[in-house]
Amino acid sequence: MEEVIAIKIGSAIVDLQSSSGESGENIYFDNSPQSLEVIRHSTAHLMAQAIRELYPDAKFFVGPVVEEGFYYDFKTSEKIGETDLKNIEKRMLELAKRNFLIDKYFITRDEAIEKFAYDHLKLAVLSKISDSKVSIYKQGNFEDLCRGPHLPNTKFLKFFKLTKIAGAYLGGSDNNEMLTRIYGIAFATHEALKSHLTMLEEAEKRDHRKIGVQMGLFTFNDDVGAGLPIWLPNGGRLRSKLESRLFKAHRKRGYQPVRGPEILKADIWKISGHYQNYGENMYFTKIDEQEYGIKPMNCVGHIKVYQSTLRSYRDLPLKFFEYGVVHRHEKSGVMHGLFRVREFTQDDAHIFCRTDQIKSEVINVLKFVDDIMQSFNFDYSLEISTKPEKAIGRDEVWDIATTSLKEALNENGIVYGIDEGGGAFYGPKIDIKIRDSIGRKWQCGTIQVDFNLPERFQLEYTADDNNRIQPVMIHRAILGSFERFIGILTEHFAGEFPFFIAPTQVAIVPISPEKHIDYAKELEKDLIDLDIDVEIFDQNESLNKRIRTSEKSRVPMIVVIGDNEVANKRVSIRDRRTRENFEESKEQFIEIIKAKMNEVQF
Repeated sequence: MEEVIAIKIGSAIVDLQSSSGESGENIYFDNSPQSLEVIRHSTAHLMAQAIRELYPDAKFFVGPVVEEGFYYDFKTSEKIGETDLKNIEKRMLELAKRNFLIDKYFITRDEAIEKFAYDHLKLAVLSKISDSKVSIYKQGNFEDLCRGPHLPNTKFLKFFKLTKIAGAYLGGSDNNEMLTRIYGIAFATHEALKSHLTMLEEAEKRDHRKIGVQMGLFTFNDDVGAGLPIWLPNGGRLRSKLESRLFKAHRKRGYQPVRGPEILKADIWKISGHYQNYGENMYFTKIDEQEYGIKPMNCVGHIKVYQSTLRSYRDLPLKFFEYGVVHRHEKSGVMHGLFRVREFTQDDAHIFCRTDQIKSEVINVLKFVDDIMQSFNFDYSLEISTKPEKAIGRDEVWDIATTSLKEALNENGIVYGIDEGGGAFYGPKIDIKIRDSIGRKWQCGTIQVDFNLPERFQLEYTADDNNRIQPVMIHRAILGSFERFIGILTEHFAGEFPFFIAPTQVAIVPISPEKHIDYAKELEKDLIDLDIDVEIFDQNESLNKRIRTSEKSRVPMIVVIGDNEVANKRVSIRDRRTRENFEESKEQFIEIIKAKMNEVQF
């Protein structure tokens, strides 16, 4: 029978050490999300205990549970590398088998400062805690400041793996000292751990940074700067296909293309609230003694488009979209390929509508989302993110906006989760979370209902009774950003992109470049007229090597041309996606290509 390890009271997970007999929903020792949070929190402390035994001078900062598992930041005088992780794991297993009770006790904050006076990292943690009392968890001879929750005993901890080691700045600021960070994962069963490790191996093969280099999609350059991707020809072609398809999809749905400037006066960011609530993520400069901010979002530019003329209730909803280049000040330690960059392009749109149009417009956006996600074979889920601690606007306005989102989903029978406190500073949102081909979840687009920015910028439209009414603003991005989405697509398909967006869609391989090049170029021209990207592999190499090179480039369709093909206007085709080889007339081949381009519409 599964053991109870914690209880859920409201939205909070409370361990048995903290429950004091309160009633709630039992959390059992299994692989459920709630259970894994407790298991991984305790595994982090077990790892810290093992590190302390192996490196007695180790001092610890924080060891939270994160989406991919857990980590601990610490400092020791000894140099620790990847090869040391096995030793730490071994010591963790030895300690877990001792069946240490995991106890919890409280001391005052002042007592904690005295207790940890020798440890500047613990003092750094305490400097961020304002509570008069703090909790400490203790197992064997190891103890640490922690809110929990934790398992009742280390005996539960058997199935874990330390996955990587990295550097991390104290508190995430590159002005502070560098600490060592070790990441790990833990589960309730061996099968779940094994499955996860298999997924990690597959993820490593699919790493978009490796595939991006292999396929010549993008690069980064230290001379240019961290987090600033450079798109190479293959990546440029892939991206332009995605942009073109999406542009047409927007126009079909009544969106109007607009474009705002990339740098705006700081005063306008103060009106919007970005300066006060998002300023640490922005870049600022001075021009003619006037402060300007480089835009981190496109919403203010679209507000100014709305204000460019008088608006009537007959005009609404108004839908503006832009492939808007934005810049955000990401810390150097968190940047990761295309997933986390300092410059990126959002597929951004803003819908200005009446309050009675909110539900229908949200549903229209969700239908748009569904069309795109199905085109790429993504499963996805939705979460409503509510008011964060740092926010603008009145509580009643937030309640109206949040209720509008919930009602839109409820009335259409759409299942969703709740992320308390995860909203944007100006409004609640629906987060679109996709699941890729190896089971990983990714945060992509959002739909946000905003009453606050229209109020701050005094937006109006003329109602049918000639009164001036404030519109509602719906912020909407489906991909999130082209950079991140292309990174996800690359790993989802392992570089084997669908035909309609592949960087090179057809490779033409003449058996004899001298004899067959004219027909190859004729075919190339016909395909380019259909907006198909083609490459002729006519290098001075053997036929087999040229075919292998085209296959390594992950080109979906390879056409081989020899004497028979030239004489009879035919082509020999290798479809790499279906693993089929066949021969067709040139005309029939063109029809096959047209059909492939039309297989996906959104």
